[in-house]
Amino acid sequence: MDRSIYENCTLCPRRCGVDRTKGELGFCRMGAEIRAARAAMHYWEEPVISGEHGTGAIFFSGCTLRCLFCQNDEISREGWGLPLDSAQLRACMERLIQEGAESIDLVTPTHFLPDILPALMPKLPVPVVYNCGGYESVETLCALDGLVDVYLPDLKYADEALAGRLSGASDYPKVAQAAIREMFRQTGPCVIENGKLLRGVLIRHLILPGEIDNSLGVIDWIADTFPKGSVMVSLMSQYVPMGPAGRIPPYDRRITSQEYDAVLSWLYLRGLHDGFTQGFEAASLDFVPMFDGTGIS
Repeated sequence: MDRSIYENCTLCPRRCGVDRTKGELGFCRMGAEIRAARAAMHYWEEPVISGEHGTGAIFFSGCTLRCLFCQNDEISREGWGLPLDSAQLRACMERLIQEGAESIDLVTPTHFLPDILPALMPKLPVPVVYNCGGYESVETLCALDGLVDVYLPDLKYADEALAGRLSGASDYPKVAQAAIREMFRQTGPCVIENGKLLRGVLIRHLILPGEIDNSLGVIDWIADTFPKGSVMVSLMSQYVPMGPAGRIPPYDRRITSQEYDAVLSWLYLRGLHDGFTQGFEAASLDFVPMFDGTGIS
């Protein structure tokens, strides 16, 4: 992928068309150089990602969504981060592997892809995890074919109106569904060895307060789309009221155990047994890492 795409940026589904090399800012609010807020060991991803010793997580600044409940608002919306180039990014990855990282976890990376791709070559000796919000362009994802081992997308919405209201992307369901199909085309069914996910797609879904029907729709799509046991699902209870959503009922509260149990029951009824559930202790900001430039500066 040539860096010239920054001159008329169409990396994400927004297709803003701005010239980021001249300081024009599109929806992600990022220029034409990588910015990242943290590159450090991270222990709180799903066990098949973090393993026993942690994953090497690199948190990139900016985002192509505007989730009103985002826990990483400091970097996703405010854009805090430090600059680095492809060579420095590669050095970060190699350092994390030397520290014992069992995978390299690229968090919200898409809008910097022209500079990330060179850092992924030659192939790293541990799985590369593409950790994203699910709102991805199929055309852009094709550039990652053979370089990403594990896709870790969110599937936030089945409800278009809800996606528009909470994330500024009413087209999210159809865009994310097409993107996840492409991810699965690249990786094929999940491959796990010694408790580690070596290849495959692990789909995350965060249950939102008062939005059970949205969650059931997400589960239905996954169950109807992929062969049983071919993808994994991580059903998340960690919603914490914050940001603008924290002032809007019903998003001004955590989810209830009844809401989680209702969605979990449907997950099992639809045959999606391969994956992860989450305890309510996860609904805490204690698990949000410090975005202080660790490992970047």
